[in-house]
Amino acid sequence: MLKQHLQFKLSQKLSPQQIQLMKLIQLPTQAFEQRLKQELEENPALETGKEEGESQDDDFEDLYDNESDSESINAEDINIDDYLSDDEIPDYRTQANNYSSDDEEKNVPYAAGISFNQYLINQLNTIYLTDEEWSIAEFLVGSVDESGYIRRPLADIMDDLAFTQNIYTEEKTIKKVLHIVQDLDPAGVAARTLEECLLIQLKRKQMTPSVDLAIQLLEKSFEQFTKKHYQKLIQKHNITEEQLKDAIAEIERLNPKPGGSYSGNNRIVEHVVPDFSIRIVDGELELTLNGRNAPELHVSREYNNMLEGYKNSKEKSKSQKDTVMFIKQKLDAAKWFIDAIRQRQQTLYITMNEIMEYQKEYFLTGDERKLRPMILKDIADGIGMDVSTVSRVANSKYVDTPYGTKLIKDYFSESMKNDQGEDVSTKEIKKILETVIGEETKKKPLTDDKLAAILKEKGYPIARRTVAKYREQLDIPVARLRKQI
Repeated sequence: MLKQHLQFKLSQKLSPQQIQLMKLIQLPTQAFEQRLKQELEENPALETGKEEGESQDDDFEDLYDNESDSESINAEDINIDDYLSDDEIPDYRTQANNYSSDDEEKNVPYAAGISFNQYLINQLNTIYLTDEEWSIAEFLVGSVDESGYIRRPLADIMDDLAFTQNIYTEEKTIKKVLHIVQDLDPAGVAARTLEECLLIQLKRKQMTPSVDLAIQLLEKSFEQFTKKHYQKLIQKHNITEEQLKDAIAEIERLNPKPGGSYSGNNRIVEHVVPDFSIRIVDGELELTLNGRNAPELHVSREYNNMLEGYKNSKEKSKSQKDTVMFIKQKLDAAKWFIDAIRQRQQTLYITMNEIMEYQKEYFLTGDERKLRPMILKDIADGIGMDVSTVSRVANSKYVDTPYGTKLIKDYFSESMKNDQGEDVSTKEIKKILETVIGEETKKKPLTDDKLAAILKEKGYPIARRTVAKYREQLDIPVARLRKQI
């Protein structure tokens, strides 16, 4: 049995324009420039630079508002409301992060030269190999990762050669060819483990007592060496502390990632473009938005004139209606995009200005210990915006300060209570922790328990596990691995 009933439901949905605005806010300067370039290419009604004469925004508003009164285009023939409905929003209004592939060299520079794998192949060309050896060597080179390692067992490589290359061989043959590949430059390439990588490099060095001892340490006591059990190494190899120190110095000069040192591997060179700049002028902070985030745009007067001409035309042909629809679409998109950019500029500036004022003491001194505890909600409440908006600004933007270019999100931190009951930033505690570790005696580094005790003496009563967490976030190893002789 069918039943009818009424149900009231309150829901809130973001329009495609609002979604696009959020994505524009999130874009850093370089990505924003690419998005702007794409829009200019796709929308001929959008132009750059200042327009001579009076503002075209007013012309466009008048034209758009008065269009419904025009007798040249029948409302029954062209329903603009239907045209602008959610189902008819053009693709370029809803797609995100669809940047042009025609990137400018100044924004995304590439390192010149051949790839790392091709560099290795070119070296193989100078070595005499049989057809089978060449195919195996080429396959091995193709298995080398960005760090310069082959991280697959020879048995798996043997199976792959049989299935993909139709080469049936034995592990000993692959191992023989592998040694040939490992003789290529840079030293240590095609190693299967860190131990093998370091040994390959050591064996290429001129043999000295220190190098010979370093080889013995890696071959016979690699685990003890990595764990820095120095006293055990001295006893096991019957050497002095000075001899061990010289051998360790030889190992420390080696490259654990031989592939990463090759400069001709066509990796993208990342250049950070600050979105904001903060300067101290006469003892006061001055914030500026990168000019590349504030382009001068206007709606094309030519397109406005074309629409006016079609309105005054007495013809009502199908092609004319299609043309009017196209022009309306481009004019509407251009006006919306200009408004979105203006709102983006305002949002970026207001958000960064609130952050600057909140951390004023830090920006005036550069002392990280003066960073106040700050979370996204603090800034969102201060500017009357949503937390998600602040997050979009903070996560991808950089600010140029007198103390270097910093990622804005790095200024956010949680708070903890000191021994006086005051809220202090966790960044302040991390900075003090880093200083204490930097000043410790490396022959007897401080354990996490001792670090916790020192911080407590300085007025920061935190647990040992919290010290361990902060130490890991600072990428500082445990005490045993910080030990030096």
